Amino acid sequence: MDTYKVGYFVGSLAAGSINRKLAKALVRLAPKHLEMEEIPFRDLPLYSYDYDADFPPPARSFKTALAGVDAVLFVTPEYNRSIPGGLKNAIDWASRPYGTNSFTRKPSAVIGTSPGAIGTAVAQQSLRSVLSFCNSPQMNAPEAYIQFKPGLITDEGEVTNEGTAEFLKNYMAEFHAFVVRVYTVLPRGG
Repeated sequence: MDTYKVGYFVGSLAAGSINRKLAKALVRLAPKHLEMEEIPFRDLPLYSYDYDADFPPPARSFKTALAGVDAVLFVTPEYNRSIPGGLKNAIDWASRPYGTNSFTRKPSAVIGTSPGAIGTAVAQQSLRSVLSFCNSPQMNAPEAYIQFKPGLITDEGEVTNEGTAEFLKNYMAEFHAFVVRVYTVLPRGG
């Protein structure tokens, strides 16, 4: 069975982010055929088309990292009923300059956690709209809106609730199956 390299984004830049804990848990629970690698975006300046002719070094490194993965996983909080500005900025960089969209035909999935009962549902819908425009095939099910409670996930990414751990393990297995399906129809490098 083929191995796929998955680049993941943690939407929050906060050091103590609960979405970073969730990302660590997903890395631990991923099937062995998914190689997980974070793609950081903290150092990106605000995007402007003035950069399209000559990307600054952090943006070039970011685009190179995206080119090196087969799929992307977004682990994001919800800010003001949408995605964090830093994450949107990263997506803008990835989609530019025109004709070099890093998400074209690249399978993606979206997940997030928050203390609120709807667990990032509105942010995920906002992100899905952006990813549709970016021509990224998206895993639509299972949806994963995780309500975070203190102690649910340790700093090392261990999920302390057995039901949640099983759900997240299944989510990553489904993501692997989705990536395989996408590349069956749209072969890598094609």
